[in-house]
Amino acid sequence: MLGFIYSWPLDFLPRKAPSPRFISTRKFGADIPNNRGGNYKYPTWDCRHGRVLLRDNWAPTHLVVWDPMTGRQRKLKVPTSMGYVDGATAFFCAASGCDHRACHAGPFQVVFLGLDMTDDDNCVAHARVSAPVTGDWSKSCSDFEWSDMCSSLQLSPDALIDSMPSILVENALHFMLTHDADDSVEILKYDLSSNCLWLIDAPLSGAIISGSTILMAMEDGSLGFAHVDKVTLNIWSRQLDANGIASWTMCRVVELMNLIPIQNPTKRLKLIGSVEGSDTIFITADLGIYEVNIRTLQWKKLWKREKFRYLIPYMSFYNPPEWLRPCDVAH
Repeated sequence: MLGFIYSWPLDFLPRKAPSPRFISTRKFGADIPNNRGGNYKYPTWDCRHGRVLLRDNWAPTHLVVWDPMTGRQRKLKVPTSMGYVDGATAFFCAASGCDHRACHAGPFQVVFLGLDMTDDDNCVAHARVSAPVTGDWSKSCSDFEWSDMCSSLQLSPDALIDSMPSILVENALHFMLTHDADDSVEILKYDLSSNCLWLIDAPLSGAIISGSTILMAMEDGSLGFAHVDKVTLNIWSRQLDANGIASWTMCRVVELMNLIPIQNPTKRLKLIGSVEGSDTIFITADLGIYEVNIRTLQWKKLWKREKFRYLIPYMSFYNPPEWLRPCDVAH
């Protein structure tokens, strides 16, 4: 996995935030000081709204919310009733009306999604969301409240949650589901407003090669689905028609051979992540890892080629002390 730190000074933010620039990179899991002595590596599960959600390998039922800008962290405990054979977690800001440009110290919520096998070998999905956790980082979160478990959704017995982080679109979290039996994919949607789970068909049917697809939160606010076939990138967007019925529409086809440097077109390309709300995806090719904007077709090389499963973009806004005005310091 690979993580990037984005930063913009708050004094220079326009009404619409510009595309972020890279100022540094770090590999995830994160090395965080703890009370065991030294640093300990935590694998990353999600990243959004200025904070990163990590798992404590010493205690698998514990999660860590980490603010890389300040180094502050909070530990959360997964409810013991959420026994699961496969699971995922997601993080999001809980501040009402927030534009998410400087909310890394505010309240947040965590969603836990689990898949369980029943006694008759059926697979069911269920989810629980935490109550808003205050931004007071000095308090313990070991006993914070969780919502009632949502109604179970029955899935195919071979369903698994892909390790790619969740995608937040229209107050709903979306997770990629894979199937061992035929290598097909589906999308599991958790609606935060109704506390309900829904299953969405992918725009592609049949076997899908691992690493060739990702979910996206498109710049227009829709759910996107990207798939790379050899050197061709196909993008679908899930749109509502006049009757309020959602369906997939092919919105972009990009011949990557004509866009980014590719030395060996027979070497498989991989999609390893996206930036929510920006039409930006990350692609691993034989010569490196590239950031590509599918709307403008602008691209840049980020890293030499390495075996990253996925890339997690971290975005936050920070004012170094020398940029603060006297009135800011006073208040």
